[in-house]
Amino acid sequence: MSEEGGGFGLKLAEKFFGVLLLIVGALTSYYTFTSISSLGGYTWLFGFLSVFILALGLFLMTAKTE
Repeated sequence: MSEEGGGFGLKLAEKFFGVLLLIVGALTSYYTFTSISSLGGYTWLFGFLSVFILALGLFLMTAKTE
C-alpha cells in the first residue's frame, strides 16, 4: 500500500480544523474584549486563551503536512 494515498484526507482535516480554530479564536477574542467590564480581573486569562486558539489555528493553516 502506498503511504501517499491517505495523506490527502489528513491534510484536508488539518486545514479544516485550522479554519475552525481560527473562527472560534476570533469569536472568543471579540467577545472577550467587548465584555471587559463583565470579566473583571479574568480578562487577561480569557484574552490569552483566545489569542492562543487563534495562533494554533493559524499554525494549522500554514503548516505543511508531509
